[in-house]
Amino acid sequence: MAYIILSINAGSSSVKISVYKVEAKGHAPEQIAEAQIAGLTAPPATFTYQKGPEKIKGRDVKDIKNQEDAFKYILGHLVDDKSLREISSKDSVTHVCHRVVHGGDYPAAHVIDSETYHHLEDLTDLAPLHNGSALGIVKACVVILPTARNIAYFDSAFHSTIPEAIRTYPINQEVAKKNKLRKYGFHGISYAFITRSVAEYLKKDIKDTNIIALHLGSGASASVVRNGTSLDNSMGLTPLAGLPGATRSGSIDPSLIFHFTHNAGKPSPSSTQKMHISTAEDILNKRSGWKALTGTTDFGKITSSDTPECKLAFEIFVDRIVGYVGSYYVKLEGQVDALVFAGGIGEKGELLRTRVVEKCRCLGFSVDSKRNGEPIKAIVQDVGKIGAQHRTLVCQTDEQFEMARGCAADPELFD
Repeated sequence: MAYIILSINAGSSSVKISVYKVEAKGHAPEQIAEAQIAGLTAPPATFTYQKGPEKIKGRDVKDIKNQEDAFKYILGHLVDDKSLREISSKDSVTHVCHRVVHGGDYPAAHVIDSETYHHLEDLTDLAPLHNGSALGIVKACVVILPTARNIAYFDSAFHSTIPEAIRTYPINQEVAKKNKLRKYGFHGISYAFITRSVAEYLKKDIKDTNIIALHLGSGASASVVRNGTSLDNSMGLTPLAGLPGATRSGSIDPSLIFHFTHNAGKPSPSSTQKMHISTAEDILNKRSGWKALTGTTDFGKITSSDTPECKLAFEIFVDRIVGYVGSYYVKLEGQVDALVFAGGIGEKGELLRTRVVEKCRCLGFSVDSKRNGEPIKAIVQDVGKIGAQHRTLVCQTDEQFEMARGCAADPELFD
């Protein structure tokens, strides 16, 4: 019997689903289709689909108002696609993997039952801008796919190994523990894929692998991995901390927001009955970052622009990245196997890689201009100069595959 896994990545403005087939227990997953609906916050939404040579790109779709609508539309398309023989009905789907950004204290993926669901609901106040979309789809799956097993994969789980001295905030610990206020770290599914892939590329045991990894996209973060496990991550209690992003400020002086607006603690217009957002959270998560500096969230446009605003945004991003690379290099005491760029910007940002590595050359990193300028085709590709003290790599991270791989490999989740 073949098994069908849906790996769902629900963002604030999009839903992406990868479809995998597992021939038998213990076998690796094979991707057979991929679909996405984007533009949920800027209608009309668009539908993209690929199965083998068949492609649909950017088709406008109507009446898609939220992530649940997007999920239902994509699932309907998969079932109705007669050439996708593996899914003849909704009952063909055996497992559904959900990317959930904030998992609290969960150290690993978890089968979703009523207890798990309600625990994740409780975390929504801790991460109001990130968990709601995933939980909406989980709820829909329980109804629409009653025979499938739902599994939550947490972006925070990979970072459960961060030591106490790093994850603890210097605030009243009684209050901190009661309200679960500590560093959690995020983009963990991506960092798990990166760590495993880089270890395989370097032909090293994952337990002997030390890397500084950069997941650079509209949401950006840095991580340091020691002996195959997370030592630190630039994000904190929520994904807001650390590097700036498309609409996020990244780390700032906490008191700045109260000087920015006197209404910081009041409910934001974005709040709903299910999602309580303060004005401060709204400003720092959705109205800051590159968009606030340049008017665009497209980092490709920012990189190629000569305007002072775009140049400033680019230099700010380089500066913040370099700060984490230097800090993490010291945390590894110089025992670094590679500096790894990943995420959409990390993979496509030739100039960004060049500038970051140039500023880190005193640490033993050096980029080869020819190799750095070549298209990134391999899962892991070397862009560093031959003979440099440390490797500089690019990894095409794949969170959907990492979830499906983990599901198929874990009997407790798969059976």
